[in-house]
Amino acid sequence: MVAMTHRPLRKSQLIAFDHAAAGHEGILSDVSGEVLAKPCKQAEIDFYESTTAHPDFAYYIPVHCGTLSLGQSRDIPEAAAVLPSSLNADHDAAKDHLESATATGVLEPWVPSNGGKLNTDCAIVLENVAAGLRKPNILDVKLGARLWADDAPPAKRQKLDDMSQITTSKPLGFRIAGMKTWMGVKAAGLSHVSPDGYKIYDRKYGRSLTPETVREGFENYFFIESAGITKKFARRLIKRFLGALRGLQEVLEKEESRMYSASLLFVYEGDGAGLQADFETEKQVLDLETEHQLLALATPPDGALPNASPDRTVLETEANIEDEDYDDDDDDEGVGNLPKIQALKMIDFAHASWTPGMGPDENVLHGIRNVISILEDLLT
Repeated sequence: MVAMTHRPLRKSQLIAFDHAAAGHEGILSDVSGEVLAKPCKQAEIDFYESTTAHPDFAYYIPVHCGTLSLGQSRDIPEAAAVLPSSLNADHDAAKDHLESATATGVLEPWVPSNGGKLNTDCAIVLENVAAGLRKPNILDVKLGARLWADDAPPAKRQKLDDMSQITTSKPLGFRIAGMKTWMGVKAAGLSHVSPDGYKIYDRKYGRSLTPETVREGFENYFFIESAGITKKFARRLIKRFLGALRGLQEVLEKEESRMYSASLLFVYEGDGAGLQADFETEKQVLDLETEHQLLALATPPDGALPNASPDRTVLETEANIEDEDYDDDDDDEGVGNLPKIQALKMIDFAHASWTPGMGPDENVLHGIRNVISILEDLLT
């Protein structure tokens, strides 16, 4: 287990976060970019804290580091939330932190401007899933055909039902809520591309897609030749995301919950040259780890006669790892020094709860299964 030291998150470290997708406005970041402060209601904080009792599910959400108060008190100018100094620890350390992180800080009032930001004084502090990536490509997929919780008023229910009906939410159980992709250095400043080389697909784009055209959205996310994301690289990434999605599906099929308007957050390294270097580094690390494991297998226990060399059949069986096989495994956390390449997390739990006795959340699972189906289709 990796030890996790702590550092304060001070007011002076909070800046606007510029990689939010799907209209998540008002999100702040510390200057390192490792953590985010997301304005939210108390119900979302409570849900994050409850995930300590659901460690398998907690693996698939951002690490919860604590909370901040965004308003009212000006009496403590240096108040801070206590955060982990590094969020690149193994899952056991992250789980331990989930169980112990309860620190609360108070900041001077932060008043959101217009634009749909949540009217709240609370913020939850989470790991930035995109931290460590050079050019993160981000996709937000909103899950569910039904998007409202039981406490939603009739007018809200009708509005969300209407939106579900005219988008892919109703037939497929998901819709693309927002997307941000790096198009490469040469694309910077071109039509529909920002000066820093990013193309933004807003919520209107996702709403315009149909069950027949939604595949296009995922193609635009994964296949970006102008940034060096070749078809070969895209296929490797898709296989990794499929592994994570299937793992999440398995966990949710065992849980009893309801998570309305939750999302899947996809992130991966969008710099093709950097991605290639990361794949090569990863292969070297995994090859070395495999070599160490084989040496351990070939080393006799005390008192046994040493073998001159391990049986070649055993070596070939244990070391049957080809390039494509690396791509299917999203769970290499036991191996140190691996570069960060991609991540999949569930986010947005303002209307989420555990519901013992009610069975799995088929509303969410329907969407996840259809996303899996589309990604599988992209590999054919």
